[in-house]
Amino acid sequence: MNDSIETREVREFLRNYPPFDQLPETLLVRAARAVKISYHRQGSGETLLDPDSLKLYIVRSGAYEIRSSEDELLDRIDVGGCFGYPSLLTGDAITNRALVIEDGLLYQIDEETFQRLRSQDRHFDRFFNQVHAKRLRRAVRQREQHHTLNQRVHELMVASPIGVAPDCTIEVAAQVMSEARISSVLVEAGGRLQGILTDRDLRARVLAQGKTGRTPVCEVMSRAPVTIGAEAYLFQAVMLMSEHNVHHLPVIDADGRTCGMLSSTDLVKSQKSDPVLLIGEISRQSDIAGLQRVSRDIPELLRNLIARDARADEIGRVVTTVTDALTRQLIQQAVNQLGEPPVPFTWLAFGSQGRRDQTAKSDQDNALLLSDAFEPQHDAYFKALAQHVCDGLNACGYDYCHGEIMAITDRWRKPLKTWQHYFLEWIHEPSNKALMHASIFFDVRAVYGDSSLLEALQQTILEASQKNSIFLAYMTQNALTHTPPLGFFRQFVVERNGEHANAFDMKKRGVVPIIDIGRIYALAAGVEAVNTLERLRAAVDAGMLSLKACRDLCDAYEYISHLRLENQGRMLERGEAADNYLQPEDVSDLVRHQLRDAFNVVVQAQSALKMKFTRGYL
Repeated sequence: MNDSIETREVREFLRNYPPFDQLPETLLVRAARAVKISYHRQGSGETLLDPDSLKLYIVRSGAYEIRSSEDELLDRIDVGGCFGYPSLLTGDAITNRALVIEDGLLYQIDEETFQRLRSQDRHFDRFFNQVHAKRLRRAVRQREQHHTLNQRVHELMVASPIGVAPDCTIEVAAQVMSEARISSVLVEAGGRLQGILTDRDLRARVLAQGKTGRTPVCEVMSRAPVTIGAEAYLFQAVMLMSEHNVHHLPVIDADGRTCGMLSSTDLVKSQKSDPVLLIGEISRQSDIAGLQRVSRDIPELLRNLIARDARADEIGRVVTTVTDALTRQLIQQAVNQLGEPPVPFTWLAFGSQGRRDQTAKSDQDNALLLSDAFEPQHDAYFKALAQHVCDGLNACGYDYCHGEIMAITDRWRKPLKTWQHYFLEWIHEPSNKALMHASIFFDVRAVYGDSSLLEALQQTILEASQKNSIFLAYMTQNALTHTPPLGFFRQFVVERNGEHANAFDMKKRGVVPIIDIGRIYALAAGVEAVNTLERLRAAVDAGMLSLKACRDLCDAYEYISHLRLENQGRMLERGEAADNYLQPEDVSDLVRHQLRDAFNVVVQAQSALKMKFTRGYL
């Protein structure tokens, strides 16, 4: 059949613009024959996107704007560009508007033809998936800019904070604070920060100690205070305040000079600062019942973070910060009841809490690392402390570990030398049980106590594991048992029966394989990082992972984790207990397509890991 001149002109035009430039001739002809042409005038007020008739629009001439239902500019399209494809890809209702900003012609392709071209040409399908994904990421970044926790510190801090000299008297400093109605002053000399004086210092170090108003500020100030950079994020400020139990952070500029002050009050006053409010409530509870009551707000915090489209990495860090605050408060309650510990100790967190990637469903993985000054008679104290903390965490929704990896288990409440023996035995004799323990215990972080104990343990771990290629080979082989749920023809492999029939575990089959990869590279490179993304970036610095592979894995980790969180958020909204299972039919074709791509990245990374660490050893 001979085409009309008009159809041939359409075909020649499409041939010059992606993705039509990559179509086989037969499909290009089919697309050109399906095109309908329409003319549109600027200022006509017409609605180009018809919710009852989905189409792909290709700009032949003129220019167009895409605006959201809130009239936010999303995109500008000119000659050769396309719009209308998001609803064609996802099946979602049209909510955006297309406006004419320059008179012109549009080519229109109906939904049936568009879907047929997608199914018959992989490049055509991938092109629209990718441009849609880029638009989604851009929209998320724009929303994140308005999310309080993603604001920079300098956006909320009090600029030009008031300071006094070190030899200033307490009386004068107190008058300055009262007149300015502030709860702290900086102590500076020669333009450099020497310390900070807070209202808490006045109570605890002046009034309680019976000092006079003529005492120099330098004698009672908090020396070497915790500071934060002006370009840091607010969620980092939240974590610093929680970790160091402080309420004021001097803000430092790029030159190391003080440029502002950020207080917990500033954070509370800011909108959407739910984690700060929650952590503040936690710090005021004197018993488990109080913490149990406050912890009921954690699911709501998680729902809010998910609804705001915060990054999965940020959500994990914020939720973990709340868990850390609960843990520290429980330890402090125990110390208040039992008295000061007989020897120094460190409370260790493993697994998701150790990596700072907790979500809605987390059980306990913890232990006590004790000083080598420990004597058998000291164990009664630490057993009572562990019982209070583990019972408290369970009451707050953190289930007891089914594998009993908790500080209440006698085996996991030991001095440094015993812990060093444990790790060396696992590394030098990598049995199945040893590998299981390694996958948990190597993701370790100090939550409370003497962090130097963990530093000594980590040094032992990294020195032994980095030099042991056989151990790394066994760790890799064990990691490869956690595979993404992709079968033949890149179809998802789902549970066939039971409670989770037709679903797959997003944690076990999606997130854990990337966590395993990051852990092995960290051990091989001898780096102390525990967070998965930090480990992957450290592997690049050590020359063990290419920058492209790192970026692909980080993107895959964020995408899979965010999809897992979104699914948990929907379950929480329905009043259901959150789990890690996703049914592929519950998400759009676009999401399934991108999820397959993310899993394929993991499969390729696992293949590279196998080649690097197991060849010649297993």
